[in-house]
Order: sequence, then structure tokens, then C-alpha cells
Amino acid sequence: MKKHLLFLGAPGAGKGTQAELLSQNNSYLHLSTGELLRKEIEMNTILGRKVKDIINKGELVSDDLVLKIVRQNLDKDNNGWILDGYPRNLSQAHSLNEVLKEINQPLEVVFYLDIPEDVLIKRLLLRGRKDDTEETIKTRVNIYKKTTEPLIQYFKDLSLLEYIDADRDLKTISSDIKQKMA
Repeated sequence: MKKHLLFLGAPGAGKGTQAELLSQNNSYLHLSTGELLRKEIEMNTILGRKVKDIINKGELVSDDLVLKIVRQNLDKDNNGWILDGYPRNLSQAHSLNEVLKEINQPLEVVFYLDIPEDVLIKRLLLRGRKDDTEETIKTRVNIYKKTTEPLIQYFKDLSLLEYIDADRDLKTISSDIKQKMA
């Protein structure tokens, strides 16, 4: 069973849900970058204070800072881990690969949760978050396409990519993922 996994997909594709299910069933560490950043802020660590200042200014947290937080959490690994929401671009993917080589925990599978854009937009609107208007969703999807989609080819070239049809029910997607992990 593979133990170092990455979930790729547009916002609302179900990455977090699938990663959470898989981590619970296999006792893997589920590393969602958003959660990690919030945890650092909550714990009021030095990194957390830096992150909070950046976010309060409305800026994006730098690749270096995110990688530092991810790395410190990967160091806690003993059973396996799932990255969700990171890397978001090619530069982050290259940096992550360097770190994974250093700590001898190479990525084994990248699951790409593929979903049609119209289904995605409906799904995100149904989530009912205040910031989820059709306009903001389309903007986020376009940003995703520009920055994250090149990762699909990158991981495909490394023979790590597994396509998952994410326009199905939860159980079917989960069992598809489990089969491709073997």
C-alpha cells in the first residue's frame, strides 16, 4: 500500500473529503495547507505570527513559508501522509520534490480529481459559503486552471498521476482511489 500521496483538483472537487476519509482509514497524516496555516496561527508560533501578518495584509503566504510549514509536519510522519492543496504551482512542486528527496519520503501517487466545471460551480454554490458567489467561484477556477493545471502534466511526466472521475458518489470515488493505491 502506497503511503505518500497527493490530491490535486479544482476547488470543490472533493480533495479534502477524500483525503480525510483515506487518512482516517489508514492512520495517515492529512496535511491540508489551509489547515496547517490556521493551526500555526492558532498556536501563535513564530511561523504562525508571520503567516497572520501576511494574511492580514491581504497577501499570499510565500512558497518558502508554506514549504517550511509542510516540511515540519512531514517530519512527524511515521505511517504515511496525504498532501491536499499543495503544491499549487510548478515552482512549489519542484521545491517539494527537493524536500521529499532530502527526507527520503518520495511521492508515490498523485490523485487528480477531475470534474466538469459546471458540476464544480453547482457544487460550490451548494456549499453555501458567504464568499462562494458564482463570480468568485469562476475566478478561483480560472486561477486554478492557470497555476495548478500544469501540475497535471508535470506529475504525468513523472508517472505518478492517477485520474479519478470526481463526478460520482463519494463511495465510488473512494473505492476507485483505494484500488489505485494497491
